[in-house]
Amino acid sequence: MATAISYPNAPDLTADDYIVVGLATCFIKEEGEVMSVEVIEPIPSAALEAILKGIPTSYKLAYATTLGALLTNDEPQIPADFPSTAQFGEEFLLRAFSSARTYKRRESAKSFIPVGTTHADFKYSTERKRVLNVARVVTKEDNVKQHSHTHKVL
Repeated sequence: MATAISYPNAPDLTADDYIVVGLATCFIKEEGEVMSVEVIEPIPSAALEAILKGIPTSYKLAYATTLGALLTNDEPQIPADFPSTAQFGEEFLLRAFSSARTYKRRESAKSFIPVGTTHADFKYSTERKRVLNVARVVTKEDNVKQHSHTHKVL
């Protein structure tokens, strides 16, 4: 029998619902230096399918589990195969619920990684660095000069 999760934002989910979490290598820029950090993030079904087809990814490994095993009293738990130094990504709960819904919608994606197993055979690459705390500053130089006839009816 499915166990109901007492989250007001996820009345459609149960503790038995399937989810995949990944260990990603991300970067933080501090005082001009770029430092590597390991982040635990939910992986939606479409992203998992693309990663398994061989696209380069920052994920070192992925672990399939259930929401009930991953969440205890509103707090996410670090899976056993993950390093204790790993951090949970921003808005982890919201993203976990959203990710779990993608597997409910696409049942066939559950066969990629069986519950309780870890998959690490990815095309791991940090060539395109995922910088978490980057600030985008827009300047006047970013504006594109338009041709004088752009807004005229000719």
